Amino acid sequence: MKRLYRISRYFLLLFSFFLLSLYHLQAQETTATVRGFVYNKESGEPILFTTVVLKGTRFGAVTDGDGYFSITKVPPGNYILSTSYLGFDTIQVNVSLKAGQIISKKLMLKKKQISLNEIRVSSKREENREKVNVAVATVTAKEIAQLPSVGGEPDIAQYLQVLPGVVFTGDQGGQLYIRGGSPVMNKVMLDGMIIYNPFHSIGLFSVFETDIIKTADVHTGGFNAEYGGRISAVMDVSTKDGNQNRLTGKIGASPFMSRLLLEGPLGKHKSDDDFVPTFLFSAKSSYLDQTSKVLYSYADTGGLPFSFTDLYGKVSFKTNNGSKLNLFGFNFKDRVNFRNIADIGWNSVGAGTNFIVVPGSSTTLIRGNFGYSAYDITQQEADGRPRQSSIGGFNGGLNFSHFNGRDELTYGVELVSFSTDFTFFNSVGRRLEQKINNTEIAGFVKYRYVSKRLVVEPGFRIQYYPTLANTSFEPRFGLKFNLTERIRLKAAGGMYSQNLIAAASDRDVVNLFYGFLAGPDNLPRTFKGEELKDKLQRANHILGGVEYDLTENIEINSEVFLKDFTQMTNLNRDKIYDDLPQFADKPEFQRKDFIIETGQAYGADLRVKYERKRWYLWTTYSLTYVTRDDGVRQYAPNFDRRHNVNLVATYTAGKKRNWEISARWNYGSGFPFTQTQGFFEQVFINNLGGNILNQNGQLGIAYGELNGGRLPDFHRLDMGVKYKLEIGKQKLECNFSVTNTYNRENIFYFDRIRYTRVNQLPILPSFGITYQF
Repeated sequence: MKRLYRISRYFLLLFSFFLLSLYHLQAQETTATVRGFVYNKESGEPILFTTVVLKGTRFGAVTDGDGYFSITKVPPGNYILSTSYLGFDTIQVNVSLKAGQIISKKLMLKKKQISLNEIRVSSKREENREKVNVAVATVTAKEIAQLPSVGGEPDIAQYLQVLPGVVFTGDQGGQLYIRGGSPVMNKVMLDGMIIYNPFHSIGLFSVFETDIIKTADVHTGGFNAEYGGRISAVMDVSTKDGNQNRLTGKIGASPFMSRLLLEGPLGKHKSDDDFVPTFLFSAKSSYLDQTSKVLYSYADTGGLPFSFTDLYGKVSFKTNNGSKLNLFGFNFKDRVNFRNIADIGWNSVGAGTNFIVVPGSSTTLIRGNFGYSAYDITQQEADGRPRQSSIGGFNGGLNFSHFNGRDELTYGVELVSFSTDFTFFNSVGRRLEQKINNTEIAGFVKYRYVSKRLVVEPGFRIQYYPTLANTSFEPRFGLKFNLTERIRLKAAGGMYSQNLIAAASDRDVVNLFYGFLAGPDNLPRTFKGEELKDKLQRANHILGGVEYDLTENIEINSEVFLKDFTQMTNLNRDKIYDDLPQFADKPEFQRKDFIIETGQAYGADLRVKYERKRWYLWTTYSLTYVTRDDGVRQYAPNFDRRHNVNLVATYTAGKKRNWEISARWNYGSGFPFTQTQGFFEQVFINNLGGNILNQNGQLGIAYGELNGGRLPDFHRLDMGVKYKLEIGKQKLECNFSVTNTYNRENIFYFDRIRYTRVNQLPILPSFGITYQF
């Protein structure tokens, strides 16, 4: 009864909040609404984050990631609707509004040659004033291309490494750890579909082709109620639509990979302003395992063992009022073959749809998505004990957004269903297996209230796990106070849960096998003497920060954060016995397939950004502490990097600004590792009936304190030069880059058996060429 009362209370609170917000939205009958989309006339792509105003009034809005704007609560009358953007002509449209009327407008901006820096700065400031923006970075393809790129190939995986709070563990098989959370705690989506492994085995490249990215919202913590099912971070990637007016494409090649992009209309226009279906197709393939035998034989005489292929396709249908339907699919493949050690390959496929509906008689904007994706990974090891993991299922969601002046109410539902299949052998030869089906159902509501100085964004999410018969009630909040025109204070936080766990241990120093499990049965019943209430992983976030516009061109952002991981599940590397009655007297941590852990991640970040004319400068510093407690010991996980510094500089040269010179220097203090105390012979480890007089044992290692030591510091300098040549609508780009310019020997791992040090990638010069038509 107590549980039923608690659930009823939360539902009543949520319903009351919804009714109050809905009542607030109804006070529009005496006013009018003008809404619509802003597009690039040349390509048909939406113009993001630009200001649309009713000239001479205080009424205005900033377009979102789809180019959508909504100006509500406007008194009846005649107005001039105006918008401008960097590099585009200003457009002005006369509108006549009546009480209760809703007008939709399609604004097509035409490119021009002169710069409008003041408009771009104004739009950015308006967004900063009206959005909480704690621990979130919105990334575009243009920003990714501003960084020096490995092999001349810009990629979001390289860009993420310069964000505050993001730790990258290495060039080879490196994963991204975001403010103390392991990779499985990060939710990654492509056009609304869940992507289970977004990074290739050579950790410098992702599965996302840079040229098709419209925006990527990276939430490093404190994300609001529209996201759930993960307890650390979210990366939400949206792709652009195909070109509306003509067939265009891009072809590129370098020693690392080749790329192809094609896009264009699938019909003829009946008028200048109508829309036709469009297509978009991208493909990239790495042949580094072959080219490195010739060009980089000094790194490995047998060649660098990495290869991958990524395919993505999309068809878009758009109406004149902005409603849109997208159909898309992908296939990502990856393989790495470490000779005489392991051969690892994975394959990821998926297809889905997303849509936007703009009702004619309502201020509501409806967004939805549905898709199916599957991921399978296999590792063949030299010891003959294979690992295999697969996960597949669908996810779908439906969101509704209501606009009331500068306020916004968003609510929706989400459904996720997947199955996992996992096989693994631990270090003492015990076989671990799991097959399970899982379903998650969620509902959320979020309201953003904006006043002259204050932005308040409360949210609430109910996450139900039918497979586990658990319900998680997750309040969220965001807050911003505009102290002055240039200084803004902000805070965010919330409660989070997830059922998905990694088929790898956070204690592994090097692990390219990245599989998944869900809600395992073989968990300990207690943790530190207390009975476990459920199998979910849980965390609480609290973040705060300050934004300071030092000048028109210098932005300073500083944040502090705490992530309290109150329950985590990890693979049990210490299992010795099967969980059978005859071993009931043995400790649980020696019998169970999985262990329970708690932990914390806390620290502070600083980011300074300067952008003016030909210069782009970016500096970040992160101070982070990460701890884990498994009930037996407290330790620092192997991604606990205390200090992380990134310095990025890009300079555009030449009268036509067709030369670009860029550099990035990264410093990171050493990762934790477990030191070796000694070696011994394991005579009877797998053969209790053996004869010590005529048998040799395997080499055993005596370990010291778990992660009690620290590896040497990491630092690397990457540099690049680009030259661009334009002939009409055709463009040719040549690039030269050097990765690890001063050939720093950064440690990858130490092979204890062979007693040799294995380093990260050495200096890698590269030349690439790209042709765009």
